[in-house]
Amino acid sequence: MLLFDDIAAEYVDFAAYAEGDSPTFADWARAVAGDTEVLAWLGDLPAIKHQPNLVFAAARLHGVSAPGPYAGLRSALLEDTGPIRETILARATQTNEVGRLATLTPAFAAVDGPLALLEVGASAGLCLYPDRWSYEWESDTGVVRLGAGHTLTCRVKGEAPLPTQPPQVAWRGGIDLNPLDVTDADDMRWLATLVWPEHDDRRARLSQAIEIARAEPPTIARGDLLDELPTMVERASQFGTVVVFHSAVVAYLEPADRVRFEAMVRGLVSDGRCHWVSNEGKRVIESITATGPAIPAEKQTFVLGLDGQAIAHTHGHGRSMRWLDGGATEA
Repeated sequence: MLLFDDIAAEYVDFAAYAEGDSPTFADWARAVAGDTEVLAWLGDLPAIKHQPNLVFAAARLHGVSAPGPYAGLRSALLEDTGPIRETILARATQTNEVGRLATLTPAFAAVDGPLALLEVGASAGLCLYPDRWSYEWESDTGVVRLGAGHTLTCRVKGEAPLPTQPPQVAWRGGIDLNPLDVTDADDMRWLATLVWPEHDDRRARLSQAIEIARAEPPTIARGDLLDELPTMVERASQFGTVVVFHSAVVAYLEPADRVRFEAMVRGLVSDGRCHWVSNEGKRVIESITATGPAIPAEKQTFVLGLDGQAIAHTHGHGRSMRWLDGGATEA
């Protein structure tokens, strides 16, 4: 998804991203892109707060029906007396989609354990428990099953080196500007509101993920990832092989901060202090995307990377994965 761009372009891009996954959001985003009054309303917000999913979730939190017509969203925004705007300013897009573990776990499995998992942009830390889920990876040749917990399913194309045992996780922690507390009902209500309206399966997974995290809450440092990452890597290294990972996070950094983050984490990898698993939209870390095959302009996909090398193209919510030729071997 495009961020920090022309607002209308941002919503057009989001509509393409949501197409086929959320008819409601695809329709709303296209309508916003052509609505000069709503674009002006959004223009009074800080640039980072223009995000479609953030705006839509704030409106839904305050009563806008979804699925529902665009007219309901439009009137709620233009007639807002303050609550929707205040929620947009106070909250952030922190989806914390655990379905992505079905695509992240094969990357984790390529690293010798035990692992010390360090997630940047961790939200409530729900993606720090790859060892607590079961997986069903469906391919043209059959189904590979792993684990004994709640099941995550993923359609797989290509010769993916699917793991035969869950990752051994010795420590789990994260960094976030505004960590969400799995024991706080309001925080978890916000996470539920961020789930796209038609996605009942994701809402069910979210409830399961919250239960898992509440049983063993992760260590999440409050702060800027650009400031906290080296210290947290050092802390995590006491417990195992450090894997710094993120999914749909770097897109929310200012462009200059993306460059700084990439340089920092590449330096940590080069120094042998950690491995790096990235899972971002195709235009977010273009240096990683460029190591894989060209992606058609109209194709919306995430790019899964290991230590700066593209290893798979993935669905943004973990529903599918296409492993790339020459993908990762054991790191």
